[in-house]
Amino acid sequence: MSDETFGFAPPPFKPDEALQRLRRELRGLGLEEREGAFERRGLRMARAALADGELVAAVARQPARSPEWQQRRIASSADLRDFVADLKKRIAGWSERDE
Repeated sequence: MSDETFGFAPPPFKPDEALQRLRRELRGLGLEEREGAFERRGLRMARAALADGELVAAVARQPARSPEWQQRRIASSADLRDFVADLKKRIAGWSERDE
C-alpha cells in the first residue's frame, strides 16, 4: 500500500518537535532529565538528542549509573510511539523486579 492512500501524504517528520514531544512523554513516565539522559532514582534509563538533523534515542539494557545503551534512530511519528511504548514496558518490568 502506498503512503499516498486516497491522495493524502503523512505530515513531514520534524525531529526538533519530536524531541520536545519525547521529552514530555518521558517526564510523564516519571523520569527526570539530567544532562540529556532520563533517570529515576539516579539510574539512567533513556536518552535522546538531535544528531545531524535526526532524532537519536537510546534505552538502557538495565538501569544503571553508566548503562549499556541500545540506540535507535527515530524517523517518523510511528517510530517515536514505538520507542515510548517499548520504554514503558521496560520501566514496568524494572519496577516490578526492584520492588
